[in-house]
Formats: sequence, structure tokens, C-alpha cells
Amino acid sequence: MDFALTEDQRAIQEAARAFSDAELAPNSARWDEDKHFPVDVMRRAAEMGFCGIYAAEERGGMALGRVEAALIFEELSRGDVTTAAFLSIHNMVTWVIDRFGSEELRNRFVPSLVTMDKIASYCLTEPGSGSDAAALRTTAVRDGDHYVLNGSKAFISGAGVSDVYVVMVRTGGEGPKGISAVVVEKDTPGLSFGANEKKMGWNAQPTAIVQFDDCRVPVGNLVGEEGAGFRYAMSGLDGGRLNIAACSLGGARLAMETAQAYVATRKQFGRPIGEFQALQFRLADMATDLEAARLMVLRGAWAIDNDHPEKTKWCAMAKRLATDACFQIADEALQLHGGYGYLKDYPLERIVRDLRVHRILEGTNEVMRMIVARELAKG
Repeated sequence: MDFALTEDQRAIQEAARAFSDAELAPNSARWDEDKHFPVDVMRRAAEMGFCGIYAAEERGGMALGRVEAALIFEELSRGDVTTAAFLSIHNMVTWVIDRFGSEELRNRFVPSLVTMDKIASYCLTEPGSGSDAAALRTTAVRDGDHYVLNGSKAFISGAGVSDVYVVMVRTGGEGPKGISAVVVEKDTPGLSFGANEKKMGWNAQPTAIVQFDDCRVPVGNLVGEEGAGFRYAMSGLDGGRLNIAACSLGGARLAMETAQAYVATRKQFGRPIGEFQALQFRLADMATDLEAARLMVLRGAWAIDNDHPEKTKWCAMAKRLATDACFQIADEALQLHGGYGYLKDYPLERIVRDLRVHRILEGTNEVMRMIVARELAKG
């Protein structure tokens, strides 16, 4: 068993770290405060290949695996959690089209998504079906050479700004086998958006309802086959869960590094507080939990890359453990700062706010436990 990164993987990791340090970290606090969606910076990330991580090389992508993606998103999120998380969503949409779409659909959309000339959003969750995604109600009824869409999607990152929406819709009967995936473009009549949600964190990306009212979409925008959309969605979520876990790693790492620097200089009772064994033990536990979470994420990524039969279970385990542990690490780092951690002068309160939602999206951590329990029951 070899835990060492390859030379190429180290080079990718270092490139992501350099971009994050130069482009994301210096702006993170301002983007959060101003609720600014940094499209210009994300397009510079695209120039580095970070918007087409899995896409085929013939369509401009890097054709990398999930291990490389985990390395990239950990580094990017150390600079800014929210922007890194949106890039992970954009990459998932690009992958779904590139992996399952027709040749015509791939050639029409993927090159412009890889360069981020077009921004992408993923529409699965609905107001009435979050964790129970197979119960979605948005319909797509065939009418000649079009589908007519009606329904709404909730909590959609990029809604109203993105140019391309991969939407899970019901083309058949109840249950997962009646679900298909279609691509909807922003200027399509019948497509509209709700007001931007006021959120606890993730302020540097817009989030809103996406509404479909007799929205006519060409049949040629169907991704893959009718009735296969839920399978595509679940395949995408294995990787999506790892990406959001990797984004938790980066945020927690910054929180811990900030805490380490603080306790080395903050003096109480005549000496740096980092010399007190109680705080040293807390930092030791934080470092151990962070490393354990990282190993779980990388094993899940390896499982996807190697199509391991237990990949779904391992990805669910990694998402549950990493997002819970990293939130606790960030919260502990804030506590070590005392009252200063509660101020916006330090990044801790922002990291805590941004990481909190990672325990909810891409399937709540309660759903992750359900997945693991179901897989264990199979024996």
C-alpha cells in the first residue's frame, strides 16, 4: 500500500495551492462581506484547468481522477471555501454531460463549461424532496420534439447567474426509474428564478429557487437515456460528496493553522498559551482528526477511480466523517482564540459559517448514515 502522491499529483497540488494563495485567500473576507460571486477569478481558475477536471481532453478537459480532484479542492478551499465549493458543483455538471450525454450534447456544452465561458448549476433538490430525492415532482412531458417542464428546484447554487442547468425531472412514473436529466439554458422561456436566499454562510455564491413554468426544452437536451437520470445523479453524488468533504478539509486546515499561530504568540499567565498541555492536547486531537478525515476522503476517491464495489459506502463514510470532523476542528480553533475568534478580524467565524452547510448538502449526514447502514445490511 503506497500513500505517497505521484510526481504529477504533487505538481497539481502545488499549482492549486499557488492559485489559492494568490487569487482566493486575499479576497475571501471581502467576498463574504460583500456577497460577491467572483466569476472573473473562477474563469482564471478555468485557465488552470480547474473547471474541467474530469472532462475529456478532446473537449478541453484535464481527464483527471477523483484523487487529483480531492487534492485540488482541499487547496482551493483553504483559500476560500465558498468559491471552491461552487467550482466543485460546476465540475460535477460538466462531468455529467461529458460522461452521459450524446456526442452532440457534449460538443455543444462541454468546451464552454471547461473554459467557464458558461457557468453551470445542478438542479436536484426540490422544496418538497430534499433527502428523498427519488420523490421529486418536477415534470417533463414530451410534446413533439420538446419536453415541457413544470416544477421548481430549491437551494440551487448559481441560480440566476449560471448559463447552464442540469435538471433532474420526472419523465415517467413514480420512483427513481421515472427520472431523467435534461440541460436547460438560461434564456429558455418559462425558466425563472427566486430571490437570492439570505444564508448563514456560502455568501460568495448566489443561492435561489429555480422555477419552470411550461418551459420548453429540446429533446436533444436529454442527457443519456430517459429514465436513467437518477442513476446519473447518484453517480455524480459519490464524487460530489468527496469534493465537499475535500472542501471541508481545506477550511479546517486553515482554521487549525490559524489557531497554531495564535497560541504560539498569545500570552496569558506570563507565557504563550500554546505551552499549556491542555491546549497542546486539543491541537493534537484536531491534527489527528484532520488527518483521519483526509485519509477517508482519499480512499473514497481511490475507490471511484478504480470502480471499487464499495465505492458508494466509502464515499458516504468519508463525507459524514470529514464534514463533521472538519466543522468541529474549525469550531475548536475559534474557541482557542477566545473572544477574538468571534470577530471578523480573524477567518475563524467565516470558516465555521461556511463549513456548517457541508453537513447538510450533497445528502445530509443522516442520509450518509442511512447509506452506510444499508450497505452493511447487504453483508
